[in-house]
Amino acid sequence: MNKLRTSVAVFLLFAILLPATAVASSTPTTRVDTLIIGGTVVTMDGAKRVIKDGAVAIRGDEIVAIGETADLSRRFRARSVINARGKAVIPGLINTHTHVPMTLFRGIADDLDLNEWLTKYIFPAEAKNVTEPFVRVGARLGLAEMIRGGTTTYCDMYYFEDAIADETKKAGVRGVLGETIIQFPVPDNKTPDEALAYTDKFLSKWKDDPLIVAAIAPHAPYTVSTDDLKRVQKLSDKWNSPVLIHVAETRKERDDILAKYGKTPVDYLESIGFLSNRTIIAHSIWVTDEEIGVLAKRDVGVGHCPQSNMKLASGVAPVPAMLAEDVAVGLGTDGAASNNDLDMWEEIDTAAKLHKNHSGDPKVVSAEQAFEMATIRGARALHLERLIGSIEPGKRADIAIVDLDSDHQTPFYNIYSALVYSTKAADVSSVIINGRLVMQNRRLLTLNENAIKKDANAYRDKIIKSLGN
Repeated sequence: MNKLRTSVAVFLLFAILLPATAVASSTPTTRVDTLIIGGTVVTMDGAKRVIKDGAVAIRGDEIVAIGETADLSRRFRARSVINARGKAVIPGLINTHTHVPMTLFRGIADDLDLNEWLTKYIFPAEAKNVTEPFVRVGARLGLAEMIRGGTTTYCDMYYFEDAIADETKKAGVRGVLGETIIQFPVPDNKTPDEALAYTDKFLSKWKDDPLIVAAIAPHAPYTVSTDDLKRVQKLSDKWNSPVLIHVAETRKERDDILAKYGKTPVDYLESIGFLSNRTIIAHSIWVTDEEIGVLAKRDVGVGHCPQSNMKLASGVAPVPAMLAEDVAVGLGTDGAASNNDLDMWEEIDTAAKLHKNHSGDPKVVSAEQAFEMATIRGARALHLERLIGSIEPGKRADIAIVDLDSDHQTPFYNIYSALVYSTKAADVSSVIINGRLVMQNRRLLTLNENAIKKDANAYRDKIIKSLGN
């Protein structure tokens, strides 16, 4: 009788616990910080997956899982859930070439060729106005503009780059930031020796930072001597740091380098042992097929800036030929003084259309290829493709969430067409960088926009007075 009572008790206890056990097995047991659900996830990974009603799970700074919303909602319990229904969830855009503090020179000199623009306006304006406080204000303005447009990583060349790194870190943005080396006196360093010493400290300070990749930025082959370019390369070897440089931006530059060294710009840099898989070159308009082969062989990254090149009438980079050789070509805005904005959506759209028109072939640089240049191929150009550029487990959580229901995106048929030819910067609703939400529903969370605009406008009056007009 006692055995019977014991068996009945065990049976009843099992019956009571069974529903709870069944519920527990279906309850998410893996905890994450953020779960994005319901969006169209554009992965830009090797398979180029597009997941409708997709989800992304984020823990700390890392993407831990992607998949369908129903699946990830069962598997993960999140501290914060972001509903992305009716939106695209994309890798954060990557701006592979800019000069971010030059937002404060936006519009001071337009409709000029590069040489006149630089020598008569930009260099004099910089000499009279650029200080560390100037750089900080311009950087904050540019960072706010980039976040609003869904740019999560940018590659910069300017002066007082340590201050730019500081402002970038505070804003929560990822940056490959290069201190400029140039032959003549500039606002922060008066000689190449001073600039290299400054850069050595800069590289040491930011080594292994989770957001800032410190770099060296010799301005161009025509403004930096061969000896100093070799010194730059040695410093890069010491710190394993990227090297950023303008190359073959104009016909004049190509002709001058050819006359001086007997080689075209890329061949000249190759001949002195300058090019490597740490090099990132901007523009690369006047390059030959043979030079494109060198860029591919050396795994050099290229920052293609279609709108700036068009505005300065510098020429059209042979991007279709570069893509055919699988060169790591990313897109850049250049500085806002020559563009006049930091809007990567305009660059994506322009890159696709410019090369169709220039080549006479509407099939070159497809929408998918243009978007690739702004994401995973742009990451390759910065030699960061193992960390960023696509939405896949193990990569940093750099993500933009983009509205897809505006008038100019309706009706919707193809995700790449909608993103490349229809989407505007104002369609970006939220931005996550390194797992941190930096813009939510169009509200900046790490920058004070009103204070930034006030400071920028104060510098406008000073710049006008300094130029005497």
